[in-house]
Amino acid sequence: MKFLAYFFFYTYVGLMLVAGIWGAFVGAQLDQQMLFELDTTQLNSKTTASMLSQYRFLRLIEFGFGWFAIAFTREIFSEPKYNRLFLSVMFLGVLARTVSLFADGSPHGIFYLFAGWELVGVILIFIYTQKEIKHNGAKQQPLTIQSTGRLQRY
Repeated sequence: MKFLAYFFFYTYVGLMLVAGIWGAFVGAQLDQQMLFELDTTQLNSKTTASMLSQYRFLRLIEFGFGWFAIAFTREIFSEPKYNRLFLSVMFLGVLARTVSLFADGSPHGIFYLFAGWELVGVILIFIYTQKEIKHNGAKQQPLTIQSTGRLQRY
């Protein structure tokens, strides 16, 4: 289970980092053609510029979430607040894809692959980390107030 949880975590995060940098700085125009079959040369220049600006911004947000996940991998796999944040954002991405399916219609097949991969990842990481967090939490000592007035762990 540990291997699968980390495998899905690192492939998900790795793809976010690569896709984020690619979409923000290199291939925004190409993504429009490959992912959306959108020929931006058919749009007026303001619409193209506005759409690509927003796309680049969102891709960099994707990169930022990947960077957060790499920077706090240990915490995501061991501390409840980091774990909940990471899994919530990951799950909300799956939920957004599901809402879009019903609200907007059927996307290209690659988007089903993304959603499936993300859902399996959320489930595996959730199952693995819940066991680990409970196990690690049992070893933590309670907080106490010392004569200095500061909270300390014993």
